[in-house]
Parts: sequence; structure tokens; C-alpha cells
Amino acid sequence: MRIMLRFEVDCDADAAWRALHSPRALAELDGPFVTLASLDSLPTSWTPGDDAVVDLALGPVPLGRQLIDISEVVREHNGQQVRILRDTGIPLSGPLAALDVWDHQMAVSPAPGAPARTLWRERLVIGGRAAPALWPVLWTIWQWRAGRIRALAPTWAHDPGD
Repeated sequence: MRIMLRFEVDCDADAAWRALHSPRALAELDGPFVTLASLDSLPTSWTPGDDAVVDLALGPVPLGRQLIDISEVVREHNGQQVRILRDTGIPLSGPLAALDVWDHQMAVSPAPGAPARTLWRERLVIGGRAAPALWPVLWTIWQWRAGRIRALAPTWAHDPGD
């Protein structure tokens, strides 16, 4: 089962790519309702091959433990560079642990005709016995994420020269 997002955000693709590599920025996307706490210290910036175990909570209610496993790829699509960050970790405990497939990809590229904007695409693929029951909940969370991404994206831009 899939959940997909596609929209433009108000920052350039380089700023969006930096944000995708920031564990802190990614944790803010599900906030303030869903929180993420690491068992060990998270890296300042995700790099391919990084993995981490985190605890998720909905306010005071624990949602379980999740393995985050990071990889990335760069592709060309219609003459544009598309950078993709992929988490192929898996829920380890809690309700999401009933899933046996978790493939979350986040892709950024310059928005067509608007270089100061980014085309943001996300795809979450889930599978397992519980996928049909969990899909509506995750779909709702992903709609929330879309709003958070749009709201937070303008804050990701910065001038590296300063």
C-alpha cells in the first residue's frame, strides 16, 4: 500500500536537501503531536549508511520503537536533478511493528520554472497484515506532514556566506 505526496515548497532544492539530512528538521515534520527520541545520539546530518533506533510517541502515549536506515540516490528526470533520501528501516515495536514493509522516500528537485522553489515528493510503501488497517492513520499523518513541510520550508533557507 502506498501514500504519496507531491507539492511545491518555498525554498530552493539545496535548502530542502539540507533539511532532509537534518534529524532535527525531519523530527519537526511530524510535530508537535508525534515526537521522536533517540536511544543514542543522532548524527548532526544523515549520511548514506546511517541507522538509528528511535522511540516515537503521540504526546504521552508511546507509539513504539523504529529503526531508521538511511540511503540516498540522485537521478535525472526531465532534465532536472532529483535527489532522493530513503529510509528503509522498520518499526520494531508498537502498533506499526505489525508492518513488515516500510519504504519511505523523500525526493526534492527544483520546481519547474521556479528555481527558488522546490518540487517535494514523498512515497511511503507499507506492507503486512496490518497495512490495510494502518493505511488510513498513516495517510492522515502524511497529510499533516505535507502542511508542516509547507510551513517549515521557508525557514530552511540560509545564506552559507553569513
